[in-house]
Amino acid sequence: METTFPNRAEAGRRLVEKLEQYAGRDDVIVLGLPRGGVPVAYEVAQRLGVPLDVFIVRKLGVPGFEELALGAIASGGVRVLNDDVVRALPNANELVESVTARETAELQRREQAYRDGRPPPELRGRVVILVDDGLATGATMRAAVAALRQLGAAKIVVAVPVGAADTCRELEEEVDEIVCAMAPEWFQAVGQFYEDFSQTSDDEVRELLARAAQRNQHE
Repeated sequence: METTFPNRAEAGRRLVEKLEQYAGRDDVIVLGLPRGGVPVAYEVAQRLGVPLDVFIVRKLGVPGFEELALGAIASGGVRVLNDDVVRALPNANELVESVTARETAELQRREQAYRDGRPPPELRGRVVILVDDGLATGATMRAAVAALRQLGAAKIVVAVPVGAADTCRELEEEVDEIVCAMAPEWFQAVGQFYEDFSQTSDDEVRELLARAAQRNQHE
């Protein structure tokens, strides 16, 4: 029987036990991948006593073949392209620009909705702990890592309560540190390791970020 987490908050509380060396450091920030990564990241940031924010990644899907990724865009105005796919497409440049424009609008909408007017954090030179509720293929996480490199993060730590063993091993090559609290060989979907895996709403994300921002002001 696989170990399961009651919910994302409890998963965050268990995950933080493996991150205690980062507690109370003023060069550390926790970034949650919305939406499901944010409740996990909130618990991690709260227990480590460090700031919390979101890092939004939007896949750039080929129109009509959305599962085929041209690349991704992320918070901070970063774009990462999948050169193999781009090279294989006719009039790739126009495609990339039109898909980027559409996804940028959605990314900006989410940034405004989640941050409530707070500016995005400065990531250059910081230790970034990037948190999601789990890792299946790791495609979104890879795009986030590539974007954080471009933004000048000093150290990137990927931390998840559960990840497919293969994905955790592959990501080890791409980041400074990876913490997969559980990495089962038999893995179908992230949701199988949660009793409650209901969707996290935009409102929940907004509320957790506001609560974290308020706490930071008081410290």
